[in-house]
Amino acid sequence: MQQQKQMEDSFLRAHRNFIDNLNESIELLDKDITETADMKDRCTDEWCNATEHNLDELAKLVFSISEPRWLTQEDSQKIKDLRRRIHDLYSKYKNVRT
Repeated sequence: MQQQKQMEDSFLRAHRNFIDNLNESIELLDKDITETADMKDRCTDEWCNATEHNLDELAKLVFSISEPRWLTQEDSQKIKDLRRRIHDLYSKYKNVRT
């Protein structure tokens, strides 16, 4: 039983690290989109394609996360917040692209 608890704790730490890294990636992309929105020539084809690709990849990662039974309510809320942020970033990106 002790070994199972240690394994769950290890998974939880790894899961939290993964979520934190996803959050940092989303923040970087958000910053990039915000900076581009402030520019005169908003969206070059290369930038738009790269940004859309990155958004798609982050969305796949975030929306494919399953919530293990041992996940805390706080950790579960972080996943929900990441999903909301991805959705908001898509909207922000679409406004910059047009």
